[in-house]
Amino acid sequence: MSEKTVCVIGAGPAGLSAARALKRLGIDYDHYERHSDVGGIWDLDNPGTPMYESAHFISSRKTSGFFDFPMPESFPDYPGNRQILAYTRSFAAAYGLRAAIRFGTAVTDVEQDGRAWLVTLDDSTVHRYGAVICATGVTWSPRTPQHPGEFAGEIRHSSTYRSPLEFRGRRVLIVGLGNSGADIACDAAANAQAALVSIRRGYHLIPKHIFGIPSDELANGGPQIPLWLERPFFRGILRLIQGDLTKYGLPKPDHKLFESHPLLNSQLIHYLQHGDVAIRPDIAALEGSRVRFTDGSTEEVDLILYATGYDWSIPYAQRYFHWDEGRPDLYLSVFNREHHNLFGLGYIEINSSAYTLFDHISNIVAQYLHDQRHNRSRAAEFDRLIATDRPRLDGGIDFLASARHRAYVDARAYHRYLGTLRKRMDWDDLTPGRFDAIRSSGEVRA
Repeated sequence: MSEKTVCVIGAGPAGLSAARALKRLGIDYDHYERHSDVGGIWDLDNPGTPMYESAHFISSRKTSGFFDFPMPESFPDYPGNRQILAYTRSFAAAYGLRAAIRFGTAVTDVEQDGRAWLVTLDDSTVHRYGAVICATGVTWSPRTPQHPGEFAGEIRHSSTYRSPLEFRGRRVLIVGLGNSGADIACDAAANAQAALVSIRRGYHLIPKHIFGIPSDELANGGPQIPLWLERPFFRGILRLIQGDLTKYGLPKPDHKLFESHPLLNSQLIHYLQHGDVAIRPDIAALEGSRVRFTDGSTEEVDLILYATGYDWSIPYAQRYFHWDEGRPDLYLSVFNREHHNLFGLGYIEINSSAYTLFDHISNIVAQYLHDQRHNRSRAAEFDRLIATDRPRLDGGIDFLASARHRAYVDARAYHRYLGTLRKRMDWDDLTPGRFDAIRSSGEVRA
């Protein structure tokens, strides 16, 4: 392989987005995927995926998807995992991305060699590249907390969960109330003998529809209003629609609306209102077949399912990233500040759909790599930005002081800054039709 060639690792949404951007600019690349097909976590057959049968997008159809490749109108407001997988595979087919992908091939090591990178595959062959784009995702290393005591039942992480039928006849405790935890709690409410959710803090619960409109469409479709006005406006709407959620056992949030990752769910309140699921505080100890909580109460439980998130990692290149509380320090959440031409695409938390964001940042990555051969002075200017520029991308929101929110950005602030950066560097923006030259077809078959 040539140092002019780029290595793309992972054929999920982020890796496919990077491949399309490179292909548009005629940049040579090799693409590796350890699974047998594209789709990343959305493929339930992909070993280790955290996906489950009832999973749906938490961003709506019209606000999600790849740039200039909309989801079909036939899709519901919030597509299910099979539809997302079909859509992602249609995207790969439409832009001829499959041909460059070497399936069933894992990368085991990335090693710096001067300004180049040596990439070792699982067949022990070593290939030399000028740049490496790590796009293998953040949901492959489950995080399972430890609690004192011994438990006589079954303990699992939510990454192993697939079907609601697993809950039949069982007393289930879900630990954690992120979006996956809330979804799985609803599955348990409808199928388990008893369904409990243990949480440490309160969250703002946002329904997927407000006044019949997907919540993110409502938030993004109208005129942009300042945060000081937007927050009380939406808080008032939520109070009007939902009432006081503390009467169902949910703790009052200890933070303002928008200061944590949005919890979008319309079913959980229904099950809480009907007593099919109950809220419990944090676990204090495990006592045989019972779980004791911090308020002194106990419950008999058969299964504890930890919906407690994931540790971010890039195992084949971990040593080349600077980690702070489990999050890599990357310029614009993509560019390695210390090591030239090593990128981490997809290592970001954002309060919006990530697909279109991947396209916009992949566009910048590709133009930067293109400049390294065709406009070296502009590439050198961007090198200086990678090393020194630290823009505020929180949009004025004081996000929770947690490890999860350390890499969190506000979508509006992020896109605004990318626009400013493109103008400064005189790089082209994504506009409709930008990828037409490499597109063959685009019918999505769900």
